[in-house]
Amino acid sequence: MSRRRKLQRHCQPAQAVRWSRLAASLQEGSTPSVKDFDYQIKYRRAFEAVLWNMPAVAIYSFRRAAIDNLGLKDNDIIAYSAPATPKLEAITANSTTPYISAFTDLRKGPVVLEVPAATPDGSVYGQVVDAWQFTIADVGPSGLDKGKGAKFLFTAPGYKGSVPKGYLHVASPNFRIAFAFRSVPAPGKTTADAYQYAQKLRMYYLSEAANPPKQRFVDPIDQRYPTLPFYDELHFEDMHAVMSVEPVNPQDKLMMGMLVSLGIERGKPFTPDETAKKAMRQAAIDAWFYMQSWYDHFPQEKLFWPDRHYASLLQADEHKRFTFVDQDRIDLINRAAEYFWCTYMPKVLTADPATQYLMAVADNNGNLLEAGKLYKLDVPAQMPVKQFWALTVYDRATNAFIYSESNRTTLSSYDVDKMTKNADGGVTIYVGPKAPAGLEANWIPTAGKRPLPAMRLYGPTEALNNKTFKLSDFQLA
Repeated sequence: MSRRRKLQRHCQPAQAVRWSRLAASLQEGSTPSVKDFDYQIKYRRAFEAVLWNMPAVAIYSFRRAAIDNLGLKDNDIIAYSAPATPKLEAITANSTTPYISAFTDLRKGPVVLEVPAATPDGSVYGQVVDAWQFTIADVGPSGLDKGKGAKFLFTAPGYKGSVPKGYLHVASPNFRIAFAFRSVPAPGKTTADAYQYAQKLRMYYLSEAANPPKQRFVDPIDQRYPTLPFYDELHFEDMHAVMSVEPVNPQDKLMMGMLVSLGIERGKPFTPDETAKKAMRQAAIDAWFYMQSWYDHFPQEKLFWPDRHYASLLQADEHKRFTFVDQDRIDLINRAAEYFWCTYMPKVLTADPATQYLMAVADNNGNLLEAGKLYKLDVPAQMPVKQFWALTVYDRATNAFIYSESNRTTLSSYDVDKMTKNADGGVTIYVGPKAPAGLEANWIPTAGKRPLPAMRLYGPTEALNNKTFKLSDFQLA
């Protein structure tokens, strides 16, 4: 008997057992748990896709809204003439220093970004990000330019051209890139000075370097700028706008294959069928609820202080970066959670970051903050900052500013002299639908929204970084 025949005879009993078990299970009246496999598969793929592409869609939403709502074109620069109001509908934005932002498309050629040096007149700092919102260049005193100013040159994937002398070259892994900077008023200077300083920035194509065009600045201070991601079927239109243009990372090929069933394919029109449309809408809604639930059960081990209820806005991965790409996996859940409530992270989270943002995820008793209730926070006279602190309150549903009659979103160390002080020189700040009598100057309105307070600390000292300083929790007033 041949060796193959012997192996076949030896294997047959094991195979027979397996088949008999399968047959037995089917004979017991088993039925599929899914009645509509087409919908179920498309729903599951859509749900995972929302989590997978959270960073990319969030940054694309800024670009789409800038073009559709502000009339911006590539290389135009948004420069706010004052700190943002709730009309800037953006994820956990700041409203104490003016924003600067711009977008470009490297398919049209290399792009030059001229950044001025930090001087007694002012400085800018922030990030340039790719289409996945991963930082490719930190800018400012702690960035690639070291605050000395520079001409950055951004080039597209696969760029083979030369890089002229005098440029700080940054090769982008994607075609569409964006930046967001803050124009920080220098000591003794005003917001108006910061606005003027921001207008020293220049952005143009390298092909125009010999005679750069006049820089166009757009000030949307009185305009609605709706940058928030959609959480319905429109989410997938934005996803298609990104995925049909940008190069595909090797680790994303499986997901790109799944997206074909939803009508999303690189370089092709968006063509979802009716089942896909229904599945995508529900999946996007459910993904939003899932992210809300994730933060309602914030991991205890990730709290900034074990005995307080604050979490750093900057939740980096194990490598202190914000890509969440490891050697053998992508941490989709934690990546989605980070980009759900934050935009424009630094490339690397250092042990002594230039800014720290502490989000109140619960009150002093560990209860979630609720809409319609009045809370208070005691802020000591001596806060662990070299520059300033600012308490901003967001709508927990959107992570954006709250519209109210006053549109006040923030109280900061700049406002202390206008507030009622405590005996120790500190202040108590109230957060809720209505101010306590006589304490309107100490109040941030919530207008019926569930609050998400954020204590922003600019230039944190060692006492904060080594956590010897502790901020008290919010408590019911």
